[in-house]
Amino acid sequence: MNKVDAQTTEATAQRILSAAIEEVRAYGLSRVTVVAVARRVSMTHANVYRHYETKEALFDAITSQWLKSIEARLSEIADAPDPARDKLEGMIFALLRAYRDRLDDEPRLFELFVEAFEESRPPARQHRAKIRTLIDRILEEGQSGGAFAAGSREKALTFVLDALYRFLNPFTLLHDAETPKRSLELRLGAVTSAVLDHLARSK
Repeated sequence: MNKVDAQTTEATAQRILSAAIEEVRAYGLSRVTVVAVARRVSMTHANVYRHYETKEALFDAITSQWLKSIEARLSEIADAPDPARDKLEGMIFALLRAYRDRLDDEPRLFELFVEAFEESRPPARQHRAKIRTLIDRILEEGQSGGAFAAGSREKALTFVLDALYRFLNPFTLLHDAETPKRSLELRLGAVTSAVLDHLARSK
C-alpha cells in the first residue's frame, strides 16, 4: 500500500469511527448497528467491515482513542521533574477526573469503557498495563530518591492499586454517578494521603 492509499484508508477509518461515536451518543450502546454507522457515512456495511472486522472492534477503537489521550496526560505527569510523591498524587487525581468527566459529559460513551473492562477487552487490558507501568516508574523513582521507603515495588504497586480501587474502577464510578464530583475528590484526597504516608514509611 502506497502512502496515498494508506492516508485514504486511515481517513476512511476515522470517518467510520466518528460516525460510530455519533451513533452511540444518539442511541446508546445496545442500539448501535454497523448498518446504521455505514448509513451515516454513506457506504455499505461491508465497507465498514473492511476497516473494522466486527462491531466490537469498532467499539474498541472508540475506547482506545479516548484512553490514549488520557495515557498521554499520565505520561506527561510521570515525565515531569516534580517529586515522586507529587507525581503519584497528580496521576491518581488525573485518572479520577478523566473518568468522571467522561461519565458526566458522555454517559453513553462511558458505557463502552465499562463494557471493555467488564469483558477484559484489549483496550482495557492495555490501559491497565499502562497505568501499572507508569505508577511503577514513579514508585521506583520515589524509592531511589528517598521519598518512599525501600522495599518490594510489586507489593507497593499492588497496595496502591488496591487502596484506590474504589475511586478508579469504572463500575464503582458508574454506581457513584449521583455523588458530586467534589465529594469524590475529597474522599480520594484522604485515601491518597494515607497511601502516600504508608509508602513513605513502609518496609
